[in-house]
Amino acid sequence: MNKPLKIILISLGALATAIVLFLVTVFVANIFLNKSDQAKIKPYGQSVSVDGKNMNVLIQGKGEETVVLLPGYGTVAPGLDFKLLIDELSPFYKVVVIEPFGYGLSDRTEKERTTENIVSEIHEAVKQLNIDRYILMAHSISGMYSLNYVNKYPNEVSAFVGIDNSIATEDRIGVKIPTGKLKLLRKSGLGRLLFKSSGNPYAELPFDDETKEQLRLLTLRNTYNYTNLNEVEHMSSNYKGALNSTFPKDIPLLLFVQGDDTLLKDWISLHEEQVKNSVQGKLVKLDAGHYLHHTKSKEIAENFKTFMKEIK
Repeated sequence: MNKPLKIILISLGALATAIVLFLVTVFVANIFLNKSDQAKIKPYGQSVSVDGKNMNVLIQGKGEETVVLLPGYGTVAPGLDFKLLIDELSPFYKVVVIEPFGYGLSDRTEKERTTENIVSEIHEAVKQLNIDRYILMAHSISGMYSLNYVNKYPNEVSAFVGIDNSIATEDRIGVKIPTGKLKLLRKSGLGRLLFKSSGNPYAELPFDDETKEQLRLLTLRNTYNYTNLNEVEHMSSNYKGALNSTFPKDIPLLLFVQGDDTLLKDWISLHEEQVKNSVQGKLVKLDAGHYLHHTKSKEIAENFKTFMKEIK
């Protein structure tokens, strides 16, 4: 073997060894850091028994009317993520935040994340709380699940409020997300490394420091867990099942939609169509990103209170 080739082979071997050692170090460090982070997470809300598991719910306020809040896909801690909006609504309403399985402090589940299963579990949580009449307020993909929910339990839901709620369209049915790669990121610890390098996504938002830190810890705990990834795997079929579905005409609809540029074509017109199908429908455009409640909680609360007065 000539000397240059030998040097190249030794260098490649050293590089491969360094990469393996790096990956092993990241993997082991992630295991220890996960345990350390778990000990720092502070409990909030209360647990209700659903399908033999614990589902976390947060209740705030004592108003006569109840608002049930449902999160968008992958929201790491709905009870904290909705905090700014809860604080605006709770002086006037009883606000109940449901954390579906795989979200927040709720247990994870291996039960398939079909729309039907998710809706059934959320309803069971509401039932366990002895709430029989309420306003359903849903962010993002929970707005799509709410189509099934409202049509299944029309006598319980007095109104629906969408916070940039998702709408099923043909172009969303064929979207494929590489869950295998996401699972690898989580298990290997590389996901933690990427998160650390990109910074806390809540850092610049108007939460207090303690809430920001808890959201950071819960991001590391919940992102790409197996329950969430199963929901991703069912996303296409769940969207397909919601195609051409509509809310009952007699249910009041208030839809908050981001007025900024969006990735989905006809986003605003799709919501306008939903509103037109309701005998009491209203669309409010807000100049903000998809998580409208992070920066427009006051506007959402004020418009919501006005709307509820108008429909009575």
